[in-house]
Amino acid sequence: MKHIVAVRALCEFGARTGDLGLRFTPGATAQEGIEGHALVRARRAPGYESEIPLAGEFQGLQVRGRADGYDPVANRLEEIKTCRGRAETIPENQRALHWAQAMTYAHLLCRDRALERVQVVLVYFDVDDGRESMLARDCAAQDLERGFQALCGRYLAWAEQEERHRQARDQACQALAFPHADFRAGQRTLAESVYKAACGQRRLIAQAPTGIGKTVGTLFPMLKAAPRERLDKILFLTAKTSGRQVALDALARLLGGAAAAGGDGPRVLELTARDKTCEHPELLCHGESCPLARGFYDKLPEARRDAVQAAGSLDQSRLRDIALRHELCPYWLGQELAKWCDVIVGDYNYYFDTSALLYALGRERQWRVALLVDEAHNLLERARGMYSAELREEDIAAARAVAPPALKKRLDALLRGWRKAFRDQDQPYRAYTEPPAGLAPLLQRAGVAMAEHFTQAAPAPHPDLQSLHFALQHFLKLSESFGPHSIYDSTPAPAGRRLATRHDLCLRNMIPAPHLRERFAGSHGCVLFSATLTPWNFYRDTLGLPEDTAYVDVAAPFQAAQLEVRVAGHISTRYADRERSAEPIARLMARQYRRRPGNYLSYFSSFDYLERCARAFMLGHPDIPVWTQSRHMSEAERNGFLARFTPDGRGVGFAVLGGALSEGIDLPGTRLIGAFVSTLGLPQVNPVNEQRMRCMEQVFGKRRAYDYAYLYPGLQKVVQAAGRVIRTPTDRGVLYLIDDRYRQARIRALLPGWWRVDYDVATQNPTHDEGGSMQ
Repeated sequence: MKHIVAVRALCEFGARTGDLGLRFTPGATAQEGIEGHALVRARRAPGYESEIPLAGEFQGLQVRGRADGYDPVANRLEEIKTCRGRAETIPENQRALHWAQAMTYAHLLCRDRALERVQVVLVYFDVDDGRESMLARDCAAQDLERGFQALCGRYLAWAEQEERHRQARDQACQALAFPHADFRAGQRTLAESVYKAACGQRRLIAQAPTGIGKTVGTLFPMLKAAPRERLDKILFLTAKTSGRQVALDALARLLGGAAAAGGDGPRVLELTARDKTCEHPELLCHGESCPLARGFYDKLPEARRDAVQAAGSLDQSRLRDIALRHELCPYWLGQELAKWCDVIVGDYNYYFDTSALLYALGRERQWRVALLVDEAHNLLERARGMYSAELREEDIAAARAVAPPALKKRLDALLRGWRKAFRDQDQPYRAYTEPPAGLAPLLQRAGVAMAEHFTQAAPAPHPDLQSLHFALQHFLKLSESFGPHSIYDSTPAPAGRRLATRHDLCLRNMIPAPHLRERFAGSHGCVLFSATLTPWNFYRDTLGLPEDTAYVDVAAPFQAAQLEVRVAGHISTRYADRERSAEPIARLMARQYRRRPGNYLSYFSSFDYLERCARAFMLGHPDIPVWTQSRHMSEAERNGFLARFTPDGRGVGFAVLGGALSEGIDLPGTRLIGAFVSTLGLPQVNPVNEQRMRCMEQVFGKRRAYDYAYLYPGLQKVVQAAGRVIRTPTDRGVLYLIDDRYRQARIRALLPGWWRVDYDVATQNPTHDEGGSMQ
């Protein structure tokens, strides 16, 4: 049996030793690496060979890769590495890995060209100043061969084990049985659509209602498709912690049969944020500071072996147990195990962020990856955050105060230019199509200076310098891909810690499609699913999915009789009408409560509106229990709010639409029997949202701009909140949509098809007709 491995993967597995060495040293970006390699090659003499494909074999293990460069006249093989700062600051364990790669390529070259000796050179190229630093070794072919065989020997046993696991995993997936007696209504349609998308290498948007078992309905067909499509990884990506746990529970049900039968089913790994897994948050991630980083790569092989042999999924708790048993960092052990697990459950950022681990590994190792994107309506706003960056004047001043003299000079120049650029801004908000005059070169110079400082800095950099460094590098990186999908904007900020007034500069992403497009293209198949993905072309366009993306709208398992949907078309909740709308809303809510006492949720567009209507309700109806969402609720307070919704309980909870209490909560049966939505959910009309609409108009045209910026995001939040009422086929409840604009045909067309919408009995003499203003 032959096994294939890339040179880089072989060396990372068998040649890394010593401590985890993650100091705050900046590295080159992928694009800078490509450009740096090209610059080095351009400097070489005629006849220099680049990107040389090489391959070799040891006892059935095929090793493949591309050597960076070879000078046949000088008989010199070069391994080129891009970096920032002096080459001597690169940690010894990292340099050992680089040498292993260079020596492996040198052996493959000697074998390919029958060379007896070759000069092996590590070339470190500083992307900031273009300097090359070289380390050279004159190597005999026999010595290179012995090193190659030793490296392959360390990997071969693991490769054979992994091949056996792959075969057993595929057999387990082929034999996988659905964990329930039958599919729920709609679940089979969803599963069939997912399977077809996986086998056709398609992207699929699946709108599927709550209650049909979307998690099992997407994981089961993707696992069944894995052997046929030769999938290396299935990535289940979520927006929230609760979504991860639902996925892990579903996988336990799906794969429990294989485990009970003693089979070697898919390995499941949960990836958790660093700040939630770090055992020593006060320490730095290198061996001189943290004991769990000391000797990390020396202890990794045994921990890795124990982890892949462990029964059950490697969730956060199990991973921590294994890591601490081997005195390793749980977070970084999880990052290593991502290479060897089959199903990975984690946050969106692990694949979609600017420096996403799983996307980078997939490209590097050429994995066939399938994506399952849970609650995908959240991805648009999350991706906007991933591809936005902010620089605060106060942070620049704070870093300047603690900077060493050489760096302080650059930050002084940046501060002077900053204040000059914003000196004449008298309006509260201003948008730019490029950085304010003169700032771009100052930002670049400050970024280079900070990068140089951090290559030579002490192990514990000052937090103010470190914070600005990360913010500045992120800002500069996103600036390179700036386009009509983003804007620069500035807002004068209140007095800060060091400044009387300040200006902050934001690079604000409005349409993440250009950034996400390559992420979707890098997947073998992809399914985005949620209960609210209408209209589907809005999500296809703004997220960067291809034109041939498929769409399925799974029929709800509910009957129209289960949910009484009533439009209160006699009330306007527009901003100008909110003060006089509070009393009518309170009367409507009280009338429904007395008609059918029980637990209700009432949603509003803002905390101000919530508080106004809650006061009116409590003053007019003091006998009805009330509890309200506060502006800065902790997780414990949110849980306390939800705990008030007991079976057969009575009262009204007031919450803000689009917040933590309007989606992702489950109150089945009589825990919740009704909801009031006193808003159309439209985003607030403000300068930022108006700029977003202008970006939408520039990219998608005037006809779609308003809908994409305001209407569709608003209605999505309304339908999400309404979905809290009916959770199971036996639930019954009532929903009031309070606003005269719900009478408009274009709004009604965006509501779920299974709803039967009626006007409330109080609807008389509406304030606006069918063609009334949306704002």
